[in-house]
Amino acid sequence: MAAKRNTAEKLRPPIEPKPLPKRSLGGLERTIHERIRLGMVSALAVNESLTFGELKELLEVTDGNLSIHARKLEEAGYVACEKSFDGRMPKTEFKITPAGRKALERYFDHMESLIRSTRGE
Repeated sequence: MAAKRNTAEKLRPPIEPKPLPKRSLGGLERTIHERIRLGMVSALAVNESLTFGELKELLEVTDGNLSIHARKLEEAGYVACEKSFDGRMPKTEFKITPAGRKALERYFDHMESLIRSTRGE
């Protein structure tokens, strides 16, 4: 049986992660960089459109979480949202905009540059 330890003595402050070099942060598209938003614009880039339900299932997120991220992308002009009804059921459909497609391309270019820099290429 292990002896009990005084936890107050054993706890250490968390290790602070080292910040990335400043040169690697320049040009990073923070609106797209967030995991759920990156998933949304990437999925919309390869599909003509996706419904709220399809995105929710694909990204495995809650309604509220998807709504918040979709709103951020709409405000940035990266996705367009069209609301309609399918019978009596509301239907929300998303499409990537030309500005969203350009932002995604710039983001990928930046990330590829970071990868090459990290590998010393």
